[in-house]
Amino acid sequence: MSLQISSIVSRYLNSCKLHEVLPNTAVLSQFYKASMQEKVQKRSTLVVPLDELEDDDMLPLVDILLNVHLYNVDAVDILSTSKSVVNQESVVSLMRAVNSILRSVDLQDTLLRKDILWDLFQGGLNCQLLKLRSTEIQKLNMVGSFMQLHTLTLDFCSSLTSLEKDCFTCMPKLMRLSMCGTRIADLWTTREALSRLHSLTELRFQNCICCKDTGPCLASSNGADSPASVGKLFINQDSLNDSANRVSNYSGGILSSGTSFVAISGKVDFQLEVSSGDLHVKERDDYSEYINLKLRDTSVVSKMYLTCHPSPICYEKHYREYMIASLPHLRVLDNFPVKKLDREMANTVFSQYYEYLPYKRRQKENVASVLHMRETGRGNAYHNKSSLIKEAVSCRKSPHFYSRSLCAAKLGSSASPSLHTMSNISNNIKEGSESLRPRQFEYHPTNPSLMAFGTLDGEVVVVNHDAGNIFSYIPLFGVTNSILGLCWLNKNPFKLLAGSDSGSLRLYDINDTLQKANGGCSSSSPVVFDKFEHLTSLHVNSTDDQFLTSGYSKKVAIYDICSGKRLHLFSDMHQEPINVAKFAHHSPNLLVTSSFDRDVKLWDLRQTPNQPCYTTSSSRGNVMVCFSPDDLYLLVSAVDNEVKQLLSVDGRLQTDFGIASTGSAHNYTRSYYMNGRDYVISGSSDESIVRICCAQTGRRLRDYYLEDRRLESPILVQSLRSDPFRHFHMAVLASYVRPSSKRDIIKVNLLETGQYGDEDFNRKDFSSSYGHGG
Repeated sequence: MSLQISSIVSRYLNSCKLHEVLPNTAVLSQFYKASMQEKVQKRSTLVVPLDELEDDDMLPLVDILLNVHLYNVDAVDILSTSKSVVNQESVVSLMRAVNSILRSVDLQDTLLRKDILWDLFQGGLNCQLLKLRSTEIQKLNMVGSFMQLHTLTLDFCSSLTSLEKDCFTCMPKLMRLSMCGTRIADLWTTREALSRLHSLTELRFQNCICCKDTGPCLASSNGADSPASVGKLFINQDSLNDSANRVSNYSGGILSSGTSFVAISGKVDFQLEVSSGDLHVKERDDYSEYINLKLRDTSVVSKMYLTCHPSPICYEKHYREYMIASLPHLRVLDNFPVKKLDREMANTVFSQYYEYLPYKRRQKENVASVLHMRETGRGNAYHNKSSLIKEAVSCRKSPHFYSRSLCAAKLGSSASPSLHTMSNISNNIKEGSESLRPRQFEYHPTNPSLMAFGTLDGEVVVVNHDAGNIFSYIPLFGVTNSILGLCWLNKNPFKLLAGSDSGSLRLYDINDTLQKANGGCSSSSPVVFDKFEHLTSLHVNSTDDQFLTSGYSKKVAIYDICSGKRLHLFSDMHQEPINVAKFAHHSPNLLVTSSFDRDVKLWDLRQTPNQPCYTTSSSRGNVMVCFSPDDLYLLVSAVDNEVKQLLSVDGRLQTDFGIASTGSAHNYTRSYYMNGRDYVISGSSDESIVRICCAQTGRRLRDYYLEDRRLESPILVQSLRSDPFRHFHMAVLASYVRPSSKRDIIKVNLLETGQYGDEDFNRKDFSSSYGHGG
């Protein structure tokens, strides 16, 4: 039989006497309130106000609450409405003491330490509502038992960058989740984590300015007395034009085309969405209908309201549609209700701009089932509902069907890729504590294990990146110069052409170079070519008889590989420096040039060299261009994420990948083909994101965020290449921001879940040359 709450007071006073502390008046007040509640309602809730307690108050309180189940207390709430001075270990002890009847924990005004959070996340809690805040937690991994939790608030956890795939698996009742003011940015890993929450109906990464919880904003109702009706917008023709222009000029990274809210730098910003029911225009009603139809195509929501405290994920293009389409049970997103029309439009936008799985696979498959199907040749062996797979198997439309199905199955089960740095391979090459600082790299064209990279100090290194050792080391060019150009020969793939920013050009046979041993190195003499000043790129043609160079000038030079002579020096091919020039893969006379003058030009050496076959332009300066493996397309990358695929025959636009710009004039973007020409990978020098898009449709498959979690620092993408022998493998030339700048090459396996294979980083400063070369 439960004791009356009034009896707990005397026991609390005795406990205070035992611990030689004065009774806390706030605690006595809460005991009294609970006692009165018990008499009136026959139920009682005990509130523990942490902000009114001190460390000395905790021991007697914890002692008495260890036996709280003996009293007629139905629930305990632990609250902190201002910064608490109580020892955090004591707070954890308090929560554990009342865990069986713990109802809510609100610690948003208390910055919790990492070890305290770890204790809570691993041990779990029995509460129904949990509000936490910390500036130390980066990766959410709540693996403990939270079986009763229905509301979780993690607002202003300003270091929180990602959600672990299984972090919500022990929260079967979680219905409401708020993560405003965090650093969560990745749509894909966030979707994977949230998809485990089958009861989730309310979610927000930014909040309506008038809303304190995750529920729908009252201003979003259509009633005449609602706040929305009071705030209806009356504008004339000029202001309508101005608003439409501002909306259309907004970057996709700042204005999600699928949402009508904007939040920049954590400030509250005003955004409107125009609809025929709310917009009153003084003139030309037909024009307002036209504007309404245009904006309706790019917005799911139907009202205007203010938002604040956005997480970076809110800036992602089509963020709202993506989340709605990915979470079928969601009813409220960012305090705005998700209606039937919203979901229909979200599904349409998702199918237009995103690829759920590689190669148009619509449902996740089991790897073992795909292997069984490959062995038996049966199309119904592993997913009876997948009509696409049945049709593909029965008709044998693609010889690559099984390998692609395996890739789709593996990538679908991998929330984050496996990353392995190559720093350990080269750490012992240089004397003392110095490490190699890669600036350019290329996979070997015929040997899957080899890769060459050039350094900022003028060295050329060939590594066996599978075995993890040095295959060949070629020391400095003499004076210290950065290697900006590397290219393997096609028909003699053990010959490697290297060029430095000083203009030095050399051809090496790596079979004649000896590995550095016992502090020394020897090699055969390379073929030396005439200098090409301010070099940024070089490339060998398909027959290995010529190569071209371009650089920080308006010139392109053609060299004869056999004789070593310069055959041609073409001047004024562009109005500004020619950053990258490439030969076609299958025609030795076709080449393409890309320049900061925004033009891309195709040239035929058999024709008059002063007239290109055609010229096409980007809206910003071009960083690089390359042919697709079959030469059918050109992939053009301009400054700040302008990536387009053109038909190589005439330069017509085939695909605009629609990557959001950042507004930076120094965000140098580089893009390459992956898996033949099935996919495109893209990265930029001011961002830590690798983007993967379908080359045929332009739909986004994944964005991967690179971060050094140990140093709590982003990893910036300086360049990247796809592995020519392994699907969904690539390497990234990365620079580290903190604590001191460092360069490394990171191997990325998208089909395998994992973390860094190498955490032993040596750190040296480097001089960047982000805008040069590929």
